[in-house]
Amino acid sequence: MPLLGLIGFPLSHSFSPNYFKNKFEKEDIKDWSYQAFPLESIDLFPKLWKDHPDLIGLNVTIPYKEKVIPYLDDLDESVKELQVVNTIKKQGNKLIGYNTDTIGFEISLCNFINNNNNNIKNFLYNLNIKALILGTGGAAKAVAFVLDKLSIKYKFVSRKSGTIHLNYKDLDKTIIHNHQLIINTTPLGTYPKINTCPDIPYLYLSSKHFLFDLTYNPAISLFLKLGNQQGASTLN
Repeated sequence: MPLLGLIGFPLSHSFSPNYFKNKFEKEDIKDWSYQAFPLESIDLFPKLWKDHPDLIGLNVTIPYKEKVIPYLDDLDESVKELQVVNTIKKQGNKLIGYNTDTIGFEISLCNFINNNNNNIKNFLYNLNIKALILGTGGAAKAVAFVLDKLSIKYKFVSRKSGTIHLNYKDLDKTIIHNHQLIINTTPLGTYPKINTCPDIPYLYLSSKHFLFDLTYNPAISLFLKLGNQQGASTLN
C-alpha cells in the first residue's frame, strides 16, 4: 500500500493527515494512506524510510526544511537556489527534494492583492508596495524568492538586526506605514499556542495594509485578527 507522510516536530497542529484522508476518499484513491511522523531529531530520517518500505513521499515542515537536505540524493532547481525543501519524492532508490511553497505563495498572494489583474507584477510595481517578512527561516526564504520574482522590495524582521534585517524593536509608525504587505512566516500563533503573535505595532496598521499569515491552524490567527481590527485585508 503506497504511503505518504509528514515530518516535523511537533506535529499536533497539522491538518495534513485528515486533509489527505478526505482527499483520497473524495477522489476515490484507494489503498493509499498518509501519516504524521513527528521526528524528535532529523537523525531519525534514514530509519523512517527503513521502517516504512511502502513510503514514497513526504511533506516537510518546521524545523526540518533545511536540515533534511543532506539526506537527499538530488534537488529540484528551485531548491538548489533556496536550500529549502518542503516535499520529498522517492524515485527508484533516490530521494528528490522539491519546494512547492513558492508556487502556492505566489498564486495566493497575487489573487489576494488583486484578483482581476492580469499583469500582477506591473500592478504591484505601480502601487510601490513594499513588504516586511516576519521571520528568517525556510518559509521566509521561499517568500523572499517570490517577492524577488515580483520585484517587491522587502525587509526581514527578526530578533536580530542587520543590513537586510530589522529588529522587532525597530518597527515604528513610519516603517509600518511604508510597508503595506506584512507576511508572517514564524510559527507564532499556531495551534495550540493560539494566543501568541509576532510583536509588531498593530495600532499603526490601516485599510491600506495586506497581512498574509503562513499559519493555517487556526484559520484566523491572532496576527490576522489584530490586523482585521485595524481594517487591514488578511489571508492565511
